[in-house]
Amino acid sequence: MGKFVINKRTNGEFQFNLKANNGQTILSSEGYSTKSNCENGIESVKRNSQDDTKFERKTSTNGKQYFNLKATNGQIIGTSEMYESIVARDNGIASVKSNAPDATIEDTTN
Repeated sequence: MGKFVINKRTNGEFQFNLKANNGQTILSSEGYSTKSNCENGIESVKRNSQDDTKFERKTSTNGKQYFNLKATNGQIIGTSEMYESIVARDNGIASVKSNAPDATIEDTTN
């Protein structure tokens, strides 16, 4: 089972990372002004990660593959790392789908 790790950026914003069992970050959030908004973002990932249409598959300007997970309103709630291939990116999406729904939450800001 994966876990969401909440941390605080140097600018004071809250962010979460979804980590797989092996500790690798598979999805990172934007910065949130409050911890409660960050926690709402985690709940949104849990809900939306089960809908394949919410994953936006992208290619960066340097040719690497990545994806965004979008909420129902179209807002990006998480972005993946850069992958070398489409297969690796699609494996990342599968990892989010399997890890996010039951992931625990670790709050490192306390």
